[in-house]
Amino acid sequence: MKILFVLTSHSELGNTGKKTGFWVEEFAAPYYTMADKGVDITIASPKGGQPPIDPASEAPDAQTEATKRYYADAALKEKVAHTHKLAEVNAADFDAVFYPGGHGPMWDLYEDKNSIALIESFWAAGKPVAAVCHAPSALLNVKDENGEPLVKGKKVTGFTNTEEEGVQLTDVVPYLLEDELKAKGGKYSKGSDWSSYVVEDGMLITGQNPASSEEAAKKLLALLGKSAA
Repeated sequence: MKILFVLTSHSELGNTGKKTGFWVEEFAAPYYTMADKGVDITIASPKGGQPPIDPASEAPDAQTEATKRYYADAALKEKVAHTHKLAEVNAADFDAVFYPGGHGPMWDLYEDKNSIALIESFWAAGKPVAAVCHAPSALLNVKDENGEPLVKGKKVTGFTNTEEEGVQLTDVVPYLLEDELKAKGGKYSKGSDWSSYVVEDGMLITGQNPASSEEAAKKLLALLGKSAA
């Protein structure tokens, strides 16, 4: 079983002068959930190499067992430091793709032509596509086989407007993910702020926030016929 993880290469948090990137928990929890089941995972990003880590995800209150394991995992950190360039990976080589969040994807993966083409290739081949938190941003400009927005008419979730207000970035982000998923025709739903909430619609899996990352990974494994028990 081979799964591709796609991380952001974007590090600037709008015009704030602060940094963003990928969210450690949303990478680490799904990674270990899958790797512990024997899944072969390849990591890619638009620019390749070391993707930026969202500093906020390294704060004490954002830590979980998965993030602690990641910080102590020299081999995985080395692997993350040498991500493949998105332009050089092929959907045909993988069984599914997983997009961890962080605010970074709202800028680069949202409009990255290689990412969009990659998701469209997975979708056309009937392979699962999963994205968590802000990473459903990567789905917004993806088209289905009929040239319609991929999310149109599909059950989806993603970081909520109220969660964005909670982290005080409503006026910083380039758009509100909840609003954009709805605007593209997605059947958006959400759970309580900061609680695990994952939506599955055929081969599409989306999770609302960091707390949803492990459940999203388990649903992806189940979809692929692997035991996630």
